Amino acid sequence: MAGVSSGATARPCPALRPFVKSYDGYRMSGFDAGTHVGMPSPDITVVIPLDDPLELAWPGETSSRFGSLASGLGTTPITIFHTGAQHGIQLALTPLGARTLLGVPASEISDVVVSLDDLLGGVVTEIDHRIASVSSWRERFDVLDEVLIRRLDADTPRPDDRVAGAWHLLVGGSDARVQSVADAVGWSRRHLNTKFLSEYGVTPKDAARVARFDRSHQLLKREHPLSLATIAAQCGYYDQAHMAREWRELAGSAPSVWRANEQFAFVQDSADLATEYWSA
Repeated sequence: MAGVSSGATARPCPALRPFVKSYDGYRMSGFDAGTHVGMPSPDITVVIPLDDPLELAWPGETSSRFGSLASGLGTTPITIFHTGAQHGIQLALTPLGARTLLGVPASEISDVVVSLDDLLGGVVTEIDHRIASVSSWRERFDVLDEVLIRRLDADTPRPDDRVAGAWHLLVGGSDARVQSVADAVGWSRRHLNTKFLSEYGVTPKDAARVARFDRSHQLLKREHPLSLATIAAQCGYYDQAHMAREWRELAGSAPSVWRANEQFAFVQDSADLATEYWSA
């Protein structure tokens, strides 16, 4: 069945940019019912469905239905069931955004999905009602800006500067080794591992793996992707076989298999999306 998609992506207002990397609105319909894979990511993911709740399942577990949800960092793919249509907004939060906007360190929601109501309470009801009253993506994103900016609190505890620095070195695309990062921040590798797990819920090694995997995922889901060998080289894998092994562990299948089977894989990338950047 031929599906259609539309949507928009935008950055939040400047005050929110240390906490929210992007808003991604999507509407897809007319696809065959089935499943797709929620990939591990270096972002904290918040999803606000605009129609039906989401049905999700971790490997080997029964599925659960969620309205608005949040999910932290992890190394496990999740199955998302769909009827051939999806409509909603996805927010990519930084780890600091988890502390500031959700009220918890990223470690508290690592490798789990939680209802956004459990974290934000009545704020979710306000978001739902206000978004339902407007029709354009720009207006919906403006609602998120207005609501989330009220969550900013100068008294929110911040992570240790050294653990935050280690995070940026490991996920920033430099392919830094864990030992070199530990040396750079002045900790032993063991102490870095302890502090990192406490703040982010994943080890430094896994954070670097997921960041590298995410870079390959973004390249592979383009409408006309580069060859697998080129993607592997650009993303810092030893070779294509190394990338395939990592994909099997983090996505549940080799990249070529995922690309062939995932009907929502590059819907957003190939759509005529309106990308907006505003300063209000």
